[in-house]
This record gives sequence, C-alpha cells and structure tokens, in this order.
Amino acid sequence: APVAYPSLDVPNCLGEYLETLEKTQLRIAETEKYAHVSFFFSGGREAAFKGETRVLIPSPKVATYDLCPEMSAPAITDKLVDVIEKQEYDVIICNYANTDMVGHTGVFDAAVKAVECIDTCLERVVTALMKVGGECLITADHGNIEKMKDAQSGQPHTAHTTAMVPLVYVTARKAKVIATGESSLADIAPTMLHMMDLAQPKEFEGKSLVEFL
Repeated sequence: APVAYPSLDVPNCLGEYLETLEKTQLRIAETEKYAHVSFFFSGGREAAFKGETRVLIPSPKVATYDLCPEMSAPAITDKLVDVIEKQEYDVIICNYANTDMVGHTGVFDAAVKAVECIDTCLERVVTALMKVGGECLITADHGNIEKMKDAQSGQPHTAHTTAMVPLVYVTARKAKVIATGESSLADIAPTMLHMMDLAQPKEFEGKSLVEFL
C-alpha cells in the first residue's frame, strides 16, 4: 500500500559494525520493549547479527501496568547481573520498560513505585559492572514519567514529553560527559565506540560525548 515516507536503509548500524569487529553483543528487554532492542536497534533488521544473543523476558499479564509497576525489571536485572559477572559479552543493550509503560497509565503512586524499582535495579547493574571493570551509559529516547499531571488542566498526563533526556556515564576511569544542548541520540553510538577505543565508521554522523582526563 502507498505510504507517506518510504523506509530507510541503515547501513553499518552499531550491531552490524560490532559483527564486523567480531565483538559479542547481548540485546535484552521484556516483551513490551523487545522490538526496540532488536528490530529497531538493528535498523529494521529482523535477524540477529553474528555474535549477537537476544533475551526476551515476558512482561507481566495484567490489565494495566499500574497494577504491576515494577513489570519485569527485576527479572531483567537478575539476568543482566548474571551475564555481567560471567563477562560473556563485549556490549550489552538493555531496555527497561516500566517507567515508560507505567507513565502512560497516569497513576502517580504507581509511577513512584516504578521509579523506585528502576533505582534499585540500576544500582545492582552498576555494582556488577564495577566488580568486573565494566562501564555503562544510561539514557532514554524520550521523557514520560517525569510529568504525571498536566499543569494547566490538572488532569493525569499520559503521553511522552519533549523534555531533554539525561545521559549518565558510569566508569572507574577519570572522564566527564561533554554533552550540550546540541547533543542528540545520534551521539550515543559514537560515544560507546569511544569508550571501547574503537574507530568510528563513516556512516556514524554523531560525535563522542565523553572526554577522558
């Protein structure tokens, strides 16, 4: 059927580039965000790259996610900590779904529980990474849960926001994030490559957002 915009080819995306370098990679998420770490993250490619492992954790079967605000974040974290401690992969891509999905419900108390859960999960992941000399970037592609009420109407806010998103770099190295208002998601992959001391391919138009001191 006719479409307004044709799909774009994404040559040499991060996953493909890691494949050419013979690096191992893990993609992990629960059902609600699994496509985001697989199909979408691979530029519209269904099949896994060589050296890529995909782990799908089932999302809870509830009517609305405010009834289970942690969703499957603890189970994802259990798996993450296990593979981090075993040092099985060069790169791990993970998506936590609950802060977005619970944000869409507009239920404030559930949103608080969702954020508290993610705080606990990230602490476990970071602790595991520090034990094995790893490091990580924590970010998002949009806002949501930080705005649970519309200031003008007083009604619950259930949509994504256009707020700028944070970028947190966790490392034992002496470094700093140099992101500015002009930084974008296109800079994340170049930053990851810089962290791994890998050359940036010509297809990557962004820039590294970290500086080593």
